[in-house]
Amino acid sequence: MTSLPAAYVERIRQQLGDETDAFLRSYDSPRTYGLRMNPLKSANAPEALPALLSTLQTEFRIKPVPWCPEGYYYEESARPGKHPFHQAGLIYIQEPSAMIAAELLDPQPGELVLDLAAAPGGKTTQIAGKLAGRGLLVANEIHAGRARILAENVERMGIRNAIVTNAAPDELSSRWPEAFDRIMLDAPCSGEGMFRKDAGAVTEWSPEAVDACSARQRSILPDAARMLKPGGRLVYSTCTFNREENEETVSWFLKEFPEFVLLKEERMWPHRIEGEGHYAAVLEKRAIGDANGVGDRTILAHQAQHAKHVQPETSRTKPSARPAKGRRGDASAGPQAALGLYLEFAKEALPGFKLPPEGEPLLFGEALYWLPVPPGSPLTSRSLAGLRTPRPGLHLGDVLKGRFEPGHALALAVGAGEAARSFDFAPDSPQIAAYLRGESLPAPDPAAKGWGLLTTAGLPLGWFKASDGQLKNRLPKGLRIP
Repeated sequence: MTSLPAAYVERIRQQLGDETDAFLRSYDSPRTYGLRMNPLKSANAPEALPALLSTLQTEFRIKPVPWCPEGYYYEESARPGKHPFHQAGLIYIQEPSAMIAAELLDPQPGELVLDLAAAPGGKTTQIAGKLAGRGLLVANEIHAGRARILAENVERMGIRNAIVTNAAPDELSSRWPEAFDRIMLDAPCSGEGMFRKDAGAVTEWSPEAVDACSARQRSILPDAARMLKPGGRLVYSTCTFNREENEETVSWFLKEFPEFVLLKEERMWPHRIEGEGHYAAVLEKRAIGDANGVGDRTILAHQAQHAKHVQPETSRTKPSARPAKGRRGDASAGPQAALGLYLEFAKEALPGFKLPPEGEPLLFGEALYWLPVPPGSPLTSRSLAGLRTPRPGLHLGDVLKGRFEPGHALALAVGAGEAARSFDFAPDSPQIAAYLRGESLPAPDPAAKGWGLLTTAGLPLGWFKASDGQLKNRLPKGLRIP
């Protein structure tokens, strides 16, 4: 309490009145810790879900988060990020109150959804679980380094139907007007809800920082408005408490864009719930435009103001999460030829796995991706031209001198039952520890040959290639645990 800025405390007193002391006392309480179960993983083996939950209960002492069906609190000492279940993508560590925003967005399987400021990926991966592999999710992050982290989390969680972009909001709105059924904007904010767990957030706070964040939020919202379909839902959220960045920003937005209506506002205060705090507003686009064109004028003014900061690229860049070696495709091995090599591999190694029926192959040098294109979607490969795309769909693998080598993303996106070969070991077994260190293992079946999945509790961790009684480790070096 004594380390909080005096101006911040005074603002809180003006907001909360008699509740101020209870709020300030919450800073003396231990912070909360949360994780979410990944339904994309449990869906591959629903019969294993009770056992998985029992393991989490025993090892992490979890208890449910009331507002999120897949959310659980865990005890600080549990450290689930060190568990093989984390590397297998079964769990995502996320602050509990932040889970409310995706619940309010309520995406439905088959929809086109945009997470506009998505890194590191908490809301993206929660949305993907609700889409259940159907439709398309675009996860965008303007900062390149954070976009790479976002792409890594999309891969780890086994998401098949997502694109990761690295672009300014106005780059996207100029390409995809009225393209999305639902949009999540977890806006950059002053982070007052981070104070209890991040001392740096306290030192960076000031009234001027609040004003700057509010201005930035108001520069992003018009692009979100333009990209939402009529009848679509926009959730605007922050992890801060002040009214300037929350209710006042939403009020400004509704005046500028009268085609939107406010359906619901949710305030989560740390002295009222078990969490660090969050704000979310649910907005619906009721009409194409208002009679006076106020919304259209605001969008155009915003684009003109920021156009000088945009540096459009002349060609699509290589995916940063898996750098391509060479040009995007070539005359001798184009996307269709590369897809043919993948299909030959899948027929032998993944007989139970089917690519989403609507989509197209993309070849970046040696790297082959599958871009989902749901019916009626404007997000085709042509619409991605010139856009930085760290992950333009599911990375199937690489074409190396006429042969196909599967990617790690593919291993995490399939179920063990879809593979021709898989070997399973307990999470606490020496074999799992050795595999995560990058070591090869003795094959349980000495006659096994070819590509297969190494799994724990039925959850794929990565590829092996069996030969001569050995499971040769194909876990990427950057993911190995010393």
